[in-house]
Amino acid sequence: MNRRTKKLLKNWRVIFLIIVLAGSIITLALRPLTFGIDIAGGVALVAQTEHPVDAQTMQLVTDSLQKRLNTLGVKEITIEAQGNQIVLIKVANVSSEEQANQIKSVIESQGVFYMEFDGVIFGTGKDVVRVDPPNIRQLGPQSYQWNVPFTITKASAEKFAKLAKGKAGWPVDMFLDPPVNSLLVVSGDVYKLMNSSAFNSNAPQAMTLLERITKAFNVSVLAYSNQSADEVAKLAQGKVDVVLVDVPQNLQTELESKGLKVRYVPRIEGESDEALVTRVLGLYGPYAVGEDLANGIPHTSVQISGSAPDRITASDEANRIYTVLKSGSLPVKLTVVGMEFISPRLGEDFKVQALYAGLAALLTVLLIIYFHYRNWRIAVPVASTSLFEVIIILGVAALIGWNLDLPSIAGIVAAIGTGVDQQVVITDELLSGERSTRITRRSSVIKRMGRAFFVIFASAATTIAAMSFLLVYFVGTLKGFAFTTILGVLIGIFITRPAYAEIAKYLLGEE
Repeated sequence: MNRRTKKLLKNWRVIFLIIVLAGSIITLALRPLTFGIDIAGGVALVAQTEHPVDAQTMQLVTDSLQKRLNTLGVKEITIEAQGNQIVLIKVANVSSEEQANQIKSVIESQGVFYMEFDGVIFGTGKDVVRVDPPNIRQLGPQSYQWNVPFTITKASAEKFAKLAKGKAGWPVDMFLDPPVNSLLVVSGDVYKLMNSSAFNSNAPQAMTLLERITKAFNVSVLAYSNQSADEVAKLAQGKVDVVLVDVPQNLQTELESKGLKVRYVPRIEGESDEALVTRVLGLYGPYAVGEDLANGIPHTSVQISGSAPDRITASDEANRIYTVLKSGSLPVKLTVVGMEFISPRLGEDFKVQALYAGLAALLTVLLIIYFHYRNWRIAVPVASTSLFEVIIILGVAALIGWNLDLPSIAGIVAAIGTGVDQQVVITDELLSGERSTRITRRSSVIKRMGRAFFVIFASAATTIAAMSFLLVYFVGTLKGFAFTTILGVLIGIFITRPAYAEIAKYLLGEE
């Protein structure tokens, strides 16, 4: 090994490239890449708002929906607003109908969130300031307690303190998208349950659930006993819609023929009356007011507690409440009008094709650079540097858990294309100098490299500026393209390009 080779291997730019490259390879070995819905497969859902909304409201819808779905723990979620009423939701790595239905349920429960006590709404989702992760502790062999701490606004806390003073044990209800200003037509058994103290926590003297929702949401409840459609329609005057619960479905057709908006809610097989009521009302709770919250003193830091026979059930219940509180409210209700599974088999085929295409692209770069310079000592390092950039980009993606989709891969290709251009600029500058004395040559190399990197940094700056606009102001697939393009450009200008310049100077005898 001669002196020049030793000097190259000690160059900090080359050493830095080797370290980053080795780290990327190790990362890829330990943390496999994750892919987006168009490669890994998943489910695509089309949701529609109950009425057209403006751009600001639609932005609130997508932001809140993103927050709600993120709490489910799914990795790759893209949410795109299309027009003023349609929202497209894509979730990767979802293969079972059960998972898809869970996501659908979350999307459709995105109406307004209410906190109610004694028939009075004392807060909405806007009053939830902060939600802390759930706490779970074991009390006995088959006894677990969970709690979800959260913070509400001062105004909401003061309103609740006045309502709850001296009413320890009374029920506090939370609702997601309750049937506001509606007529509920329910079976006799369901009516009796709602009009009993079954939902009163530790205070049988408190208002019944039926009375609470009537006062808070202007909901009327009718016990169905074969009333005619005309009789029901008369009671529904002034209401937004009619909700039929566990009653003959033919009533829906008769009421709709009279111009009424009707929603039919059948009983799920094996579902209890209590579960049916909570599902129809979007009810979470009731939760009993603690002694410390019934003294008339406002508390902005509160918590919801519950118990379960095992840790799994406790965790499920706590996470459900955490999700509800964390997501806030939507200003408008969403309904899923379409759902389609995307098979991962297409993605598997694409990954193989992408590998072949990548190898073919590197070979093409190698041949083009060779025929341009007629020098393998230039062509091989250029193609190798492009390969190193791909490995490093993928290593970073694996490290941060970025899900690669088709636009992300397109961004990698764009970054590599820019990188080859910049390496050609460096090579041309090196080859343009005259060979004279060693001192003159060294001075000339520094000036030429300065010119080359001025062009490279200017090109990188414009690319990053353009891609940053996409990253900040656009949603969905364009973000993946912008992110990987910016990542590739940054890796190029700070890692691979400086190292290539040192290697090229060595190979061309300029150092």
